[in-house]
Amino acid sequence: MEESHRYGTTQVLGAQEPRGAESPEEPRPTPPGLDLIADDDPARTARIIALANQKGGVGKTTSAINLGAGLADLGQKVLLVDFDPQGGCAIGLGYQPDELEVTIYNCLLDRDAETDDAIIHTQIEDLDLLPSNIDLSAAELMLSGEVAREQSLLRVLAPLRSRYDFIFIDCMPSLGLLTVNSLTAADGVIIPLECEYYALRGMAQLMHSIGVVQERLNPRLHVDGIIATMFDRRTLHSKEVLSTVEDAFGDKLFDTVVRKTIRFAEAPVAGQPILSYAPSSHGAAAYRKLAKEVMERVSSSQFARS
Repeated sequence: MEESHRYGTTQVLGAQEPRGAESPEEPRPTPPGLDLIADDDPARTARIIALANQKGGVGKTTSAINLGAGLADLGQKVLLVDFDPQGGCAIGLGYQPDELEVTIYNCLLDRDAETDDAIIHTQIEDLDLLPSNIDLSAAELMLSGEVAREQSLLRVLAPLRSRYDFIFIDCMPSLGLLTVNSLTAADGVIIPLECEYYALRGMAQLMHSIGVVQERLNPRLHVDGIIATMFDRRTLHSKEVLSTVEDAFGDKLFDTVVRKTIRFAEAPVAGQPILSYAPSSHGAAAYRKLAKEVMERVSSSQFARS
């Protein structure tokens, strides 16, 4: 086969699917903690989706906020869980993380904390926020000595599943214990991938980590899709990276490609999703399209085990 771009798929990405992506010959035992997920009534159970990438600056928070807003605009009840100590989701929705008295940190480490005290009903109808701030940076160390520490976030989110259609977790840019908690709690993973070579190089490690979580902690975890972000159609480099991802992941890649625009930098300053800050921009159009794709992609298998 003639190579159409300079970045070889195998060389850059390694394995194309995470370990555990294929159905095993024999069912694996359910890891402890997954019985917290009550899905006896699937029609009333949220799909939990982690937005993950160990590289920072690839559009995780932007995608979490705007995908959540896009689904809310489609009539879905959405909870956005900020699991990054930088508190980017709160900032992007017009709140100051340092001024928040109760956050996801309290819910994780204080058994008496009420999750409803931390949840913010945002100015976007049907979009709620479970925020974080710098306190969360201490959680990884404090959780390290806990029993079933990987299921800590799952215990917080499990009682909320009947109240929402989607729960999005904005992961921090690392593959540490907090991200493992996110992947253990999630039904699916969406990976925002910047159309840039260094972002592409980290995909093999991320897919490997997802596979390890599938095998050891959460066999229901599924890669829901990959979002190509920060695409610059003026450069050959962006086109080559996008072509490599298409070759490597095929239908895992969403059709929607999110192009670069200054509106994405301006929207958090205004404390609004781009859908309300610049509703006629191509960035807003992209996330509206992506929200419909997510609805179509997960609706038929939303509660199926991977």
